[in-house]
Order: sequence, then C-alpha cells, then structure tokens
Amino acid sequence: MASGSGVGAVLEGVHASVAALAALEFEDASLASGACIGTGIDVPQRRYEIRLERLEVTARLEARLAAVKARDAAEAVGFQQAMTPPDASLHDRTYAEMSTVEEIAGVLTVSSAAASAFVEQSRKVCSLPLVFGALSAGDMSWQHAKVIADETEGLDPAGAAALVAHFFDPDAPHPARGAAPGELVPSRFRAKVRGWRERHHPESIEKRHAKGVADRRMEYSPDRDGMAWVALYLPADTACAIWNRTTATARGLQGPNESRTLTQLRPDIAASQLLGSASELGEVPTPRADVLVRVPVLSLLGAADEPAVLDGLGPIPASMARKLVADGADFFYRVLFDPRDGAPLEIGKKNYRLTETIKRWIRMRDGKCTFPGCTNRTPDNETDHLQAWEYGGSTDVSNLAQLCPKHHRLKHHSQWTPDPANKNEPPGWTSPTGRHYNPERPDPEPTRWPQWLLALFGDTSERETSTRALQWPDVYVPEHPGLLEELGVPDDPGPLDDQLPPDPCPEWKLFLDFEDMEAPVLSS
Repeated sequence: MASGSGVGAVLEGVHASVAALAALEFEDASLASGACIGTGIDVPQRRYEIRLERLEVTARLEARLAAVKARDAAEAVGFQQAMTPPDASLHDRTYAEMSTVEEIAGVLTVSSAAASAFVEQSRKVCSLPLVFGALSAGDMSWQHAKVIADETEGLDPAGAAALVAHFFDPDAPHPARGAAPGELVPSRFRAKVRGWRERHHPESIEKRHAKGVADRRMEYSPDRDGMAWVALYLPADTACAIWNRTTATARGLQGPNESRTLTQLRPDIAASQLLGSASELGEVPTPRADVLVRVPVLSLLGAADEPAVLDGLGPIPASMARKLVADGADFFYRVLFDPRDGAPLEIGKKNYRLTETIKRWIRMRDGKCTFPGCTNRTPDNETDHLQAWEYGGSTDVSNLAQLCPKHHRLKHHSQWTPDPANKNEPPGWTSPTGRHYNPERPDPEPTRWPQWLLALFGDTSERETSTRALQWPDVYVPEHPGLLEELGVPDDPGPLDDQLPPDPCPEWKLFLDFEDMEAPVLSS
C-alpha cells in the first residue's frame, strides 16, 4: 500500500500554484485600478497575457490535484484491503472492494462504472512512478495519464515499464523524441503510445489483426431527435480508403452553390453510395484520395514482419502492406524506410511529377497538420512555404510543411511563426506571445533484424548489418553455396517479381548506397 508522503510533496506544488495565481490576480487588479498609468506598460496587452498565464498555471494546478485525487483513490482501496481479514474468502474480498468503489462513487457523485474505471486507472498510474511524477509535477494532464493506464492494459509488468521508460525516461534506450508527453494533445499522445505498443506487444500484430478481421461488423445505434449512428469495424486499409475517398469527394462537391459543410457532406455521400443513389453525384468527378503506406524495406521484401504504418491510422501488419503494394492498390503509395534509423528512402512512383512527389514526402514526414495541437490529417491538407517564396523562401523540404486550410489561413493573418523544418522533422511553432511549441517528431525505432540475418553476419555494427542485409541476395548468397538451406531461409524470402506493383524498382538492389539518398528538392 502506498504511503501518504507522496501526496505531501504534491501538495507543496499545489500551494505553489495557488500562490502564483494569487500573484497574477494581484497584478491584474493593480492594472485594472489604473495604478500603472504612465509607466509605459501596454495595459490591455499585459492583462491579455495574464489571462494566458493564469490558464497555464490553472492547468498545472488541475494536474497536481488530479494526482492527489488518484493517490487517494488508490490508497483508499489499499487500506480497505489491509483491513480485510487475511483468511477472508474471495467472495468477501470482492464485496469489500466493491463497497469501497461505491463509497468513492458517492463521494465523487459519479456512476459505479465511472468510479470503478477511475479506481483502476488511479491504481495503474500510481504504480508507475515516472507517470505519477509527471502528473504530480503538473507536466501533463490526467487525460495524458489515462492514456498510459489504458495502453498498458494487457501488457506484463516488464512491457508496461518499457513503454513508460520510452516516453518518460530520457536515459532509456532509444527514448521518444520531439515534444514531451504533456506538450502533445491527448489524442496525439495516445497515437504515439499506441504505435509503440503495437510494435512491442507480446503477441504479434499479425495474430491480433487476424482476430480483429474475424470480428469485423456493422453496428446500428438509435439516438435522440430522430437520428441514429451506423458504424463499421473494418480492416484499417479499407476503413482508411473509405474515409479519405469520402472526404475527397466531399471536397470536390464544395463550391459557391453548395451550402452543406464538409462534416455534413461526408454522411450524405456515404448514404447515397450505400443506398444506390450514386447518380446524384455523377456530375462531379471523384478526386483521388491518396494514402501513404510507410513500409520497412525488409518487411516489403518478406524478410521481416515489422509493422508498416498506414497514414492517418498507425501500425498495420506487414502482410497487409505487402498486399497493398503487390496488388498495385489504387490510392496507396509505398514509402520505404532505411532500416538503420527509420529515415525515409523512396516514395513509390505512380506519378512522375516532382510536385506530387514532394507533397507526398511532406505528408509522410509531417503525418498531419503541423500546427500545435491540430489533429487534421486529411489528404487535402496544404503544403505551405514556411518562409514565403516572395520573401526568399526556397521550395525544398526544409521550407515546406503540411497545414490544414484553417491553420494555413491563420499563419498568413497572424503572428504565429513556424521554425525551419528539415529532411526528417516537421517545424515547431512560436505563438504571438512568445510561447514555443516543439514539433511532434516521428518516433522511429531500430530495425528488428531477423534471426537468420543476425546469424549470417555475426557480431557486426548496426550500420554494417544494414548494408550487408540489403546486399545479401547478390553478394553473400553466391559466395556461400548452400547457405540458405543451412540457415533455414526460403530460396526466395521476398515477393516474386510478378507480385510487385506496376513499374517497380528492383527491390533487392534498391539501396546499396544509403549515403547518397536525399529528400526530393523542387527548385524555385
């Protein structure tokens, strides 16, 4: 059972936050009274900044109070368990804990189910010192802490500890890069945590995906005001294609004579297609809805089963990615990654216009609108010059970023200022009041080399293993007759030539010289 000393330390932070709020309130009252007239202070501007500072302090205070609340809930259950006689039956123990949960529900005025979920989340958060420490310091919200509680569900203690270390311990092997957990909106933090979990789950994503496919379904749920919900549970590539195709079609329908919003158009289009009323859309050509599939090179070759990443969703089974590429699926573009560091190497070529290539490169690098907190990742996000072309900005990846239409307009009509980007990282941003927001950087991890490759190359550096691995069919196999049979490797561990997409690159020989690989550059 946890002690109360941790709460004492948190309460010190609570007192500090309250003192900071009091100081800001005193300053604001002084400004409002006119005491600063003649001092050169821009009173309206300073009072505006005080509101932002109070919101910031209040958010930190709320996080610290959430830590106190979580610790008290966890300790309440702990004390109840300590008071239960050691020889009590499982039946008695269950009802004793249930009674405590109901007490907590009554104190917080929430439902039994909500109280039960809160208790479980609190016990999980309090059992992870780095997570509880970040919450009690006010470095992240309770919503962020709940993400960790949810995503460590089903992981063994070692797996949960590894996940927490990756995101909260800067000294961990291959720690998360870019914005800290509390600097990401909770939905984006969940996406990063879920991506890591998918790669490290003790059960392979292939097996879990097979179970999910067997459970695919369509659900109907009535709602109020004569409305209802219809939901589809589908394989990720199918669902992603439906969403992007519907969004692109909706964009194509928008115009001066169309009063419906994008949000309203999507369900109208889906209903028309499902109910056989597609003729109403016949006069509008359906735009392409391109989707990027980020595939580790060895997974594309069939030599490893590392998950690929579907733009807008997250990790998908390597078999799904290989099928998309082998079938030459419309609207999907492969992006191959260097197995040494996760850097992008090449974007599949179905369209040779450099403008389209660079747009897809930016989409792949940024993943979504790069504005702080924005989660918009629709295919029609705009590729914008960070420094305007007319003011000397170049048209290359270091001066380009993805922005949704809303934030694209805001950038050009406010003092929100982006940082420069680079080949592999999107830009950060600085607000009009000088607050800086770090970019949400990609979080690649070292390649998981197949055991037969490690056995083949022995004790070599990661860089040397990478290069040798991609050369092995042309260099090592001819030099070592019978090697494949000895290692138990199939004669052809990758897809057959006739399974590759139209106009393919020779995958086995594609990247023998990594040092010369560059991001695409579009001259101005």
